[in-house]
Amino acid sequence: MDGTSELKKTPLYDLNVSLGARMVPYAGYEMPVQFPAGVMKEHLHTRTAAGLFDVSHMGQIIIRARSGNNADAARALEALVPVDVLGIAEGRQRYALFTNDAGGILDDLMITNRGDHLFLVANAACKDADFAHLQKHLGSTCEVTMLTDRALVALQGPRAETVLAEFWADITEMRFMDVRSCDLHDAECIVSRSGYTGEDGFEISIPAAQAEMVCRRLLDHPDVEPIGLGARDSLRLEAGLCLYGNDIDTATTPAEAGLGWAIQKVRRGGGDRAGGFPGADVILDQLEKGTARRRVGLKVDGKAPVRAPAKLYSDAEGKTEIGHVTSGGFGPTVENPVAMGYVAAALATPDTHLFAEVRGKFLPVTVSALPFVSNTFKR
Repeated sequence: MDGTSELKKTPLYDLNVSLGARMVPYAGYEMPVQFPAGVMKEHLHTRTAAGLFDVSHMGQIIIRARSGNNADAARALEALVPVDVLGIAEGRQRYALFTNDAGGILDDLMITNRGDHLFLVANAACKDADFAHLQKHLGSTCEVTMLTDRALVALQGPRAETVLAEFWADITEMRFMDVRSCDLHDAECIVSRSGYTGEDGFEISIPAAQAEMVCRRLLDHPDVEPIGLGARDSLRLEAGLCLYGNDIDTATTPAEAGLGWAIQKVRRGGGDRAGGFPGADVILDQLEKGTARRRVGLKVDGKAPVRAPAKLYSDAEGKTEIGHVTSGGFGPTVENPVAMGYVAAALATPDTHLFAEVRGKFLPVTVSALPFVSNTFKR
């Protein structure tokens, strides 16, 4: 985009600016990449206390069955995703993927069963295409609504529960992937115990008009600091979590990306509702027989970061290319550069030694199991 006049602003834009955020264009929005503390301190603060992220640029979508039966909405949505939507219990959330006919990933998203409707959270860069996709395929049986009057924030870190419990005591009863409605300072919020940092935490959907008030109250707590997109990226990288457009895209299948765990038995071959989603033949075949390439973690043997789209080789001379890096940077918690990428399946075993091309040099890297930092979800 040519200028900020074309960029959208989240309901928390003024708050971010007042807190000294450095704003950058991201997915069509002006977003905070970092605050005065800087990316390193923000990252470590989230790992040790609680960080507050503005993720209001993401899409919040409601699906209601025209029949009034939420199970009908779940069945309809299963025609677009390879996951068990019908089996999501009320008040629970599940990670999902939109796929295309070739088995590629159109987007990754979260689906919640809210009892009388489904609530979806989609990536910012994909949300308009996702909405059109849903309207096209579900419009005859479901009402699909994009919520434009709500903010979305993530409170992440080991102190997140303690902080939020001061505002709503029942939060301590929630487990990973639970979703509840609650009242935070007279704001009717939707709270999920989830996030994208690998830490325990919550995502909170707030009416836009009350979002700044709620966030200021959270930031008044001594354990809470505002966190930008820079630390959000390094946190999810250490947690081994995919970023859409980098680690997964329309040319990447769930099996290649190591996301087979997101496809439940009931949707796989032999399951009660096997297949029936775009690319099912490709995806189910790969889950059974394997893939030619796989997403892996990469530990860098040195201090120079290895970033996308660095090519990967099996030899130090760069003669045999075997893959490429999709995400990379310095991991503040592990105190070393880390990366993720795709390599030939035969070389995807942990402790395999490879080489990454960085500015004409071939740096040694080692295939690593993911995540680099173990998650702390409250199960």
